[in-house]
Amino acid sequence: MKKKVISTVLCAAMVASMFAGCGNKAADNSSAADNSAAESSDAAATTEAGDTAAETEAASASDDAIANLIASTDGTVDIQLWCSELEAYQNVMKELTDKFKEQYSDVDFNITIGAVSEADAKDKILEDIDAAADVFVFADDQVNDLVNAGALQEVAATYTYDPKETNSEATVAAATKDGKLYAYPLTASNGYFLYYDSNIFSEEDVASWENLTAKAEEAGTKVGMNVADGWYLYGFFSGAGCELSMNEDNSNNCDWNSETGLAVAQSIENITSSPAFVSVQDQDAITMLNDGTLGAYVSGTWNTGSFEAKYGDGYAACKLPTFDVNGTATQMGSYAGYKFVGVNSHAKNVGWSMLLAEYLTNEESQLAIGNATSEGPANTVAAAQIDSPALAALAAQSEFADQQVVGNNYWDPAKALGQNLVDGATDLQAVLDDAVAGITQPVAE
Repeated sequence: MKKKVISTVLCAAMVASMFAGCGNKAADNSSAADNSAAESSDAAATTEAGDTAAETEAASASDDAIANLIASTDGTVDIQLWCSELEAYQNVMKELTDKFKEQYSDVDFNITIGAVSEADAKDKILEDIDAAADVFVFADDQVNDLVNAGALQEVAATYTYDPKETNSEATVAAATKDGKLYAYPLTASNGYFLYYDSNIFSEEDVASWENLTAKAEEAGTKVGMNVADGWYLYGFFSGAGCELSMNEDNSNNCDWNSETGLAVAQSIENITSSPAFVSVQDQDAITMLNDGTLGAYVSGTWNTGSFEAKYGDGYAACKLPTFDVNGTATQMGSYAGYKFVGVNSHAKNVGWSMLLAEYLTNEESQLAIGNATSEGPANTVAAAQIDSPALAALAAQSEFADQQVVGNNYWDPAKALGQNLVDGATDLQAVLDDAVAGITQPVAE
């Protein structure tokens, strides 16, 4: 296959210029195109005033930049895209890339879609950046490592819209490092909340873990979450005000073995000791759900379809319950996560890869992805168009959620701590001390 050709001048101009929502015009290799754009801008300025003139000029600049990209392209444009292996993601991405090719039908595209989980994207990319996908979906906690490795193309210029203006502030901030945007926000729903069957539980029942387990025992059903997982376990300790943070060298600070942490650990043991409580992973939870033995469970939007189908008219969702800490009802916290679309800095076709990434994350595409996958769009206008109990629950929980920023030494000790608490450890101070020692151990150089 022939290779595309994007001139060095065009690429440099695109990276150097900030279109500010399709703002200033990129440098053009063609003087005729420059003259045309200038005439268009002059006409807009003389016939319209204020914002209308600015918008017209911005649109002209965007059209010019895309026209330049098309004019500078020779032969087939090869782009490899990685996204979730889930069928819904694979299908909707295929539909969107087909529409992208239709929109730019003057160009011969060869877009291939690979199945790489967002959670595994960083590790897969850093195995060999040159061989990795040109465009990929990844989780927000991977931004720092990808930027430090030089794997992400900075979003210093845009073609069709400005991600900083259309997406939620939290997603833009999470995609930004040292004041530079390195990815296009895609979803704002990588968090967790409580699914429940309202035919069994009332709103009062699901307000606290104590009420929830008591009602589950009475009703002969099970409730639960995966306590032996640092992602979920964090919610208890953070809710009570305990600290977990990451240093510049990716080591961690953690005070979970404090007096408050000890009280939290005791509360977790109290909850998990209920005969109605189960600490299981999603796969086992879905099996229990389908067997009709799971009345409530902490999970995320990726399981919406299963709970909605099984609970039927009783399908409901809400923020996480409170839990008792030294006699005080304490709201459980959580992690709030986002998914981004990134462009490989070593992409074979950087310009087209960036335009594709923009297309996949614009308002229309985010809405399509949200409807297909039940995930919440980062785009604020698209998010407002989706009516979902799960997303409403996630929004309610977001007030108590933190972005996941933690070093790798956290996960194994946290998992072990969670399992120890589920197993009913008798020396809670000892297991907390061991966990904190592992979480805060120095990072090996």
